[in-house]
Amino acid sequence: MKTLKEPYLIELKEIGDSSEGYLTVAEGSTDIPFDIKRVFWSYYTPQMITRGRHAHYALEQVLVAVSGKIIVTNEDLKGKTTVHVLEDPNIGLYVPPLHWHVIQFSHNAVMMSLASTVYNPKDYISDYEVFLNMTK
Repeated sequence: MKTLKEPYLIELKEIGDSSEGYLTVAEGSTDIPFDIKRVFWSYYTPQMITRGRHAHYALEQVLVAVSGKIIVTNEDLKGKTTVHVLEDPNIGLYVPPLHWHVIQFSHNAVMMSLASTVYNPKDYISDYEVFLNMTK
């Protein structure tokens, strides 16, 4: 099995000031550790509802809480779990392949995902038992 990467936070460039507002920049292969092939965002998720609940074979992504607070729990194939709280729009969370992730949203949270691949339903591992058995 290939060496697994770990989730980590990325501080993105923030331009502006409190008098005029801010702009955050994320450039693929510069600020983001891959070329961005797809961007999507989740919103209007009821508070305390969890999303995600899957892993990917190949997809890498960076998750950003554009507004509100998002709690992301990741588990790798060795059972190591990390929890990251995202609530600053200039902080992204890198989620590598083969990490089961569960995402919890605050009221009115908006999460943007920068993805390394186009959508491919065959890249999803949606059964937790299948994920847990990948190391056996």
